[in-house]
Amino acid sequence: MNKNITIKIMAVVIATTLLSSCKKWVDYNPHEDFRITELDYLKSESDYRTMAISVYTPIQWINQAVPVGDIASDNAVSGGENASDVLSLQQIDDYTHTPVNSTLTELWQAAYEGINRANYMHQYKAANLAGETVNFAGKDALYGEVYFLRAYYYFHLVKFFGDVPMFVDRRLSLSESKSLDKTPKADIYKQIELDLTNAIAVLPAVQVQKGRITKYAAQALLGKVYLYQNKFDLAASTLESVITSNAFSLVADFGSIFLATGENGPESVFEIQYSNTSPYYNWGGVTRGQGNLAVQQCGIRGLNGTGAMPYAAGWSTNLPTQNLAAAYTAGDRRKAVTVLDIEAYKAANPSYNITYQVAPFKNTGLYNQKYLPRKGETSGQVELNYLNNFRIIRYADVLLMAAEAFNKSTAPNDTKAQTYLNLVRRRAFGDNLHDISATGAALYQAILNERRLELAMEGDRFFDLVRTGQAASKITGFVAGKHEVFPIPQAEIDISGLAQNPGY
Repeated sequence: MNKNITIKIMAVVIATTLLSSCKKWVDYNPHEDFRITELDYLKSESDYRTMAISVYTPIQWINQAVPVGDIASDNAVSGGENASDVLSLQQIDDYTHTPVNSTLTELWQAAYEGINRANYMHQYKAANLAGETVNFAGKDALYGEVYFLRAYYYFHLVKFFGDVPMFVDRRLSLSESKSLDKTPKADIYKQIELDLTNAIAVLPAVQVQKGRITKYAAQALLGKVYLYQNKFDLAASTLESVITSNAFSLVADFGSIFLATGENGPESVFEIQYSNTSPYYNWGGVTRGQGNLAVQQCGIRGLNGTGAMPYAAGWSTNLPTQNLAAAYTAGDRRKAVTVLDIEAYKAANPSYNITYQVAPFKNTGLYNQKYLPRKGETSGQVELNYLNNFRIIRYADVLLMAAEAFNKSTAPNDTKAQTYLNLVRRRAFGDNLHDISATGAALYQAILNERRLELAMEGDRFFDLVRTGQAASKITGFVAGKHEVFPIPQAEIDISGLAQNPGY
């Protein structure tokens, strides 16, 4: 999905027959009020393609999944102006979060909006509501994108909440949403695997529009899904298919990946596309705007500077920890790309005359360099329209997942695991003097450590610690048996009567 596309989401109005003896209302035609109904839609190829774009849209709205993935871990703290600033993130950071948490509610609602849109398309794949079949070249491939997205939304929900309601046959009505039951996580994973397998079978290897789902994106996500279930043999073979395709490569300059010029580059397997071409915003809704709010969040509060100083001000949330900074060894070029020490930067660039507000809450002295706001990359409502894409699956991630899978396979292949791990390390250090030669359990831990260093501030750390059983020993406040998942939003409990997750 090209980030410059103007995304138009068509409202589909369900016409309800009014129970009245008055013939005027029984014969009411919504067209008289210029209303579009389901009978008017999905009549052409254009309709199907427009609706498919709308299935992509909610992926932008689960924006806070990336910062939460680091704030809930040992990689970052919530930061902000004070103890009550963005309280929902403060609670997640402190492990005092409850079912009443606006961030978690948003992450739940946005994902289910995406699922409902995907299900609407699935429901009318063979024929529209009028019973008409609309065939066109590329329809199966288009549905491959839809099934990938549905799988992505469900994977997001399973990672965050564990057992959640699952429905796949059709869009849910309001009355049906009030009588949902939770589906076991194992069954949801089966559906995710099915959707991704079906997507792989029909998706192209290359898309004309940057950002649209490819076969390799679906294979990479499927490999990750297998890894999360400890299906290491399947993960290894699936991820190997992405590697041997030779469709991707590690870029020489690690820092260039996170610049605007580095988006959708040779290392990009899947990115969430954001744009700054519209002034639209809605602070009160999960949709907000079309830009990347998380970029504004991690900026330096009250920052000012002269000359060519590149950074713009922000809200000082999602601050890297000193623990993360200390994990990088001498010569690792990823550290400078991942964390910015503002005082060191100020001292090194006196000509910029840098000033900023007092230190943020939970000050670490560090800022998220990968997504630090930069001048000229926003528009309209400034905070909500940063154009920076989220790099969700990079080739380096694929290599490290494959290394882990081969190390943990039924018949381990540590030679291959070392090869993939060291490809990532050689880019990080610029030489082969830091190669890992360990095997077995020591190699496994080295791979997990490398995931932290390579993917820091990209939203994976919390989930990596949980799935590998290391969260309780690494995260202050983490309670085993409770905090592996987040609480189901109380509003959903009240509406549907769902059982709350244990401990909440």
